Amino acid sequence: MEYAILGGLVGGVWALLLWLSIIVWVYRDIRDRTRDLGLQVLAVFVVMMFFPGFNIPGLALYMMLRPRETLEEAYARSLEEEALLREIGDEAVCPSCRRFVERGWKMCPHCQTQLKDVCLQCSQLLSFSWVACPYCGMERKLTAAEVAAVARARAAGAAGTTGNGPAGAATGGQPASEEVAQVKQ
Repeated sequence: MEYAILGGLVGGVWALLLWLSIIVWVYRDIRDRTRDLGLQVLAVFVVMMFFPGFNIPGLALYMMLRPRETLEEAYARSLEEEALLREIGDEAVCPSCRRFVERGWKMCPHCQTQLKDVCLQCSQLLSFSWVACPYCGMERKLTAAEVAAVARARAAGAAGTTGNGPAGAATGGQPASEEVAQVKQ
């Protein structure tokens, strides 16, 4: 008789701890999935009300109705979508301050870094790496300072995306002198 009472007591404590642990898990899970306090309270209530059945029906109901993504997953997905839209859109990144700028801008409005050059013949904006204007065909004569600026801009852009560092990052490990020679050609 004593063993039956002891077994019933241990079983009851185990059932109570199981019930409480499922409630705590649901509370933590729903808090990660929504900021709506009403939904959080409802989810915990649904799981709490099925105590005699060890809250398995309430847990099953919660699992069917809970939001699919956590807030962290939704935020990561929105960041990924935003990054993809920026790649497709008319925005680029300033090589100096790493802020987003439009592709048609001559200078960065944040740090005043010159982003594009102007063609002397047709006044179109040109990338520093271009040897000739694609609009009018005028060949560009780069000065030594412009060649160095191109090399620095390429190295800064590649260092920000690949992590290789400035020395030869834009050309896959080529030394900066070879890159400058390629720009002059």
